[in-house]
Amino acid sequence: MNKTDTINILFCGIGGQGVLKASEICASAALFDGFHVKKSEVHGMAQRGGSVESHLRFGTEVFSPLIPKGQADYLVSFYKEEQGRLKDFLNSKSIDLIDYLAKGENLIKDKRYINIFLLGVLSKYLDIKEDSWLKAIEKLLPLKYLEENKKVFAEGRKMVPRPPK
Repeated sequence: MNKTDTINILFCGIGGQGVLKASEICASAALFDGFHVKKSEVHGMAQRGGSVESHLRFGTEVFSPLIPKGQADYLVSFYKEEQGRLKDFLNSKSIDLIDYLAKGENLIKDKRYINIFLLGVLSKYLDIKEDSWLKAIEKLLPLKYLEENKKVFAEGRKMVPRPPK
């Protein structure tokens, strides 16, 4: 990732999975690292397990919060069926993190932390310092669950042994 590139991340899942919180943490981490950030959210019937998605774009200068179809760099899905619905946002160079969802579900006992696990995975792909991620997690998550969230984030980071090129 080049600092001048605009990075497009599409988060998706169903209500109650922490889609919006994950997007907010990622946006804050990018802001802490000095990027210009735009974010947009689409809420379905979240209280009934409906679709939820969040478009996040960051870079040197970003003009629109919405990711055009075919231009997502990363798709981060917390629910497999939602991933299929949003595939038209991907292109041949996009990175779909869906394979990490099953790994996280097998590794993490409390499924409420899957969003933080996938953020840990995503963090290895992005040019955002680990300290900025941790600062965002500390700022946006309740102190009561902070240590567990940090532990799960670290587990996600371990899933990607070398930063991809």
